[in-house]
Amino acid sequence: MAASAKTHVAEGTLNGDWTVVSSRRGRQRRNPPILKSLVGKQQQQQTWAPTDVEINFVRESKLMQKIQICLKKLELSQFFLKLLDQMQTPEMMNFFHRVLSSELKMKMVIYGIGSIESYESPRLQLSLAILLKRRFNWIGDIEVFDPILSSTESRVLEALGCSVLSINEQGQREAQKATMFFMPHCEAELYDNLLQTNWRVQQLNCIVLFGNSFQTYEHHLLEFKNSAIIHSTKYILAARRFINEFNIETVSDDYFGAFHDSRWQFFSPVLETELQLSNC
Repeated sequence: MAASAKTHVAEGTLNGDWTVVSSRRGRQRRNPPILKSLVGKQQQQQTWAPTDVEINFVRESKLMQKIQICLKKLELSQFFLKLLDQMQTPEMMNFFHRVLSSELKMKMVIYGIGSIESYESPRLQLSLAILLKRRFNWIGDIEVFDPILSSTESRVLEALGCSVLSINEQGQREAQKATMFFMPHCEAELYDNLLQTNWRVQQLNCIVLFGNSFQTYEHHLLEFKNSAIIHSTKYILAARRFINEFNIETVSDDYFGAFHDSRWQFFSPVLETELQLSNC
């Protein structure tokens, strides 16, 4: 991922590559995602470290205070309480248990969190991930990555019990065991990379995805009727055949920017033949 979806704006790049993007600053309007073609989207994984090396304890303290405020605000909100109720319905618990299978813990991988120091939406998203781990003992370790993370943000994340990845995986993490990918408002490229890497029955059944609605992508992609765009997001479209989506209700404007159009998504292919891709 060349840029964080948190700060990415709807512009074409100079090298001719395009992506599906969604601005994550401030309140979000219910506009369709901007759909553009992706050229050579699969990229090599690369080692990564924050570009700034300065340790600033004052910045760290201020950021930790901001996150603690977010945690308290979110934990007492109707949004969070309603989400907990949803997750504990028999239908959703069946899906979580199916993904866990014989495993006791489900690792959480957070991609594209953005700048938790600069914006509230990323802090709310991180706070939700942390609160879910605290509430459910079957959620395991949390790993985080975004190429825009600063040294300050990385140190605060680690102080909160998260591990910051040293590899930019480009969303290409293979789910060998039960894994929750926490990816609200990421670029479509990351979702498609994740699906392509795990495009086998066993791996897809090991995934829980918290992210943008694939149904919404499908609606706007098919409306576009552009073969290049459809081909570049072909795994998102193909996954619609065996996906179960559960809508996340934002409840109030306080959480709209951070979680609008977010879904819990579970993949349930049974046969390898279900994974055949249409020719575009």
